[in-house]
Amino acid sequence: MSGLEWRKSSFSSGVGGQDCVEVATTPNGVIHLRESDDPAAVIATDPTRWDAFVRGIKRGDFDQLPKSI
Repeated sequence: MSGLEWRKSSFSSGVGGQDCVEVATTPNGVIHLRESDDPAAVIATDPTRWDAFVRGIKRGDFDQLPKSI
């Protein structure tokens, strides 16, 4: 996934940029996600699913997830 411009949240607090989820988009709209600790492992999604995920975060839909996952 070289050539992508990866962005991370300004709330990320890991030492040396670690412990962050990073996001990048391609010109065709595909959204790529990776963990800064393992940048070779990248997953991708489309804008519709990404928007639904972000809306769910803002609503608090994931606030009560079990701690064991």
